[in-house]
Amino acid sequence: MTQPREENKPQEFSSYAPTQATVSDDAYGQFLKTFPEYRLTSTLDTLRQSDFTRLDTTGETYADYMGGAIYPESLVRIHTEFLNRNVFGNTHSVSNSSTLSLECANEARAAVLSFFRASPEEYTVVFTANASGALKIVGESYPFVDDSSYVLSADSHNSVNGIRKFATHGGARVSYIPPTATGGFETEIAENILRENRSPSAPCLFALTGQSNVTNTKNPLSIVEYAKSLGYHVLLDAAALAATSSISLSETPVDAMAVSFYKMFGFPTGVGALIAKKSFLKQLKRPWFAGGTVDVVQVFGTIVTLSEVLHEQFEDGTINYLSLPSITAGLRFLSGYMPFLPLRTFLRHESTGKPSLRILSATPSRRLKSVGEQSDTGSIISLLFLSPTGEILPNSFVEYAAAKNNISLRTGCMCNPGGAAAMRLNFQNEKCRLYEGATLKEYEATVGHQVGVVRISLGLASNFQDVWHVVRFAELIATRKSYAALWNQYVNDSSTD
Repeated sequence: MTQPREENKPQEFSSYAPTQATVSDDAYGQFLKTFPEYRLTSTLDTLRQSDFTRLDTTGETYADYMGGAIYPESLVRIHTEFLNRNVFGNTHSVSNSSTLSLECANEARAAVLSFFRASPEEYTVVFTANASGALKIVGESYPFVDDSSYVLSADSHNSVNGIRKFATHGGARVSYIPPTATGGFETEIAENILRENRSPSAPCLFALTGQSNVTNTKNPLSIVEYAKSLGYHVLLDAAALAATSSISLSETPVDAMAVSFYKMFGFPTGVGALIAKKSFLKQLKRPWFAGGTVDVVQVFGTIVTLSEVLHEQFEDGTINYLSLPSITAGLRFLSGYMPFLPLRTFLRHESTGKPSLRILSATPSRRLKSVGEQSDTGSIISLLFLSPTGEILPNSFVEYAAAKNNISLRTGCMCNPGGAAAMRLNFQNEKCRLYEGATLKEYEATVGHQVGVVRISLGLASNFQDVWHVVRFAELIATRKSYAALWNQYVNDSSTD
């Protein structure tokens, strides 16, 4: 496998200044006086200028890292050069080209285990299309029976919610841990629900959301040990957590963990992983088999012999072998910069004056001061924009106005209806108005407004300039004249759709 170039490693950088005239030098100077520790992350400004040049040349302010990270240009260049120099074949063969593909796949598995500090004797890696695919493998294969329990947080992604279909089909009961007003859960309440729903005679599954993708809340990983002491298998949804936080499976030995690599370093899309204990995978029973998962299939007949290689039993068809070398390079790339991310993307809101927006998501309980510290929340702000008269603005208008100002953000429930409901308390009651088969438009017509929130999320290439542009955007909406102009454009363009 080719080695990343020197430009993938952190570089020394003595100073940084905003690169566009629209950013106030006075504002940046004042920011540094208030948060001098920001200077400790200057290596990421060097990275921004060398590996994310298109952000400044296009003028786009990207604030949707939770939706998908921006890929470093060197990673794509390295991967393209590697593909151009070699011949790769399907891993389900023994040719030279296939052997090279298999070697790269095995190298990627080893890199994933190393990155998450998981013992290769205890854990293995199943490559999937994304974190949702990884979660589905567990859901469809878990041996749910009568008296089993499936416990999860209400503040969970829909891919975690979806496992309840497999649970109820198997006869298990489903129990939700209620959210706090800012998402996540209270540890004592979660422990009570786990204790009340455990079964001494049937397998039980606890799905833990490491970090909410909408409320910004991190759940305490310490609850893993408690759940396991009650006999639960623990599945960790780390799709959001792994993007900006260090995870050690040697310290938090969950039975299985789901990740998506594009959320971590942007390239490639279409590759995720289930990192699972081998002992746990052996207890799963898949409801079907496919090419690549078996050694022998009797036709006509019913005999099926699964592959001797454990991870191959869960990888349907041909894995994405052309993309896997970039996983190895991407993890190596991210390893050099991960310690800087919590300090760089530390978000704490201080309210002053009449609000033009309402922040709903959780904020950190303490201020980070050094590189390598971990925050107790993520790098997300979920909020509602308010009109100059104080009314909640439609999310569709905010998204439209943001696009007009070259800002990429996201609106809606972010595939996490429980998290959105937790922050918008009236929305929790409105969910009772749902009926089977209701569409989103029908539901919004029933409750009388658009549902969800506006989400701003930061990542590896985010800098002061990006946040400044978002703040200036909020000021535009707070100003009657500019707000009226944007609103009129929005109404006119909507009427022509």
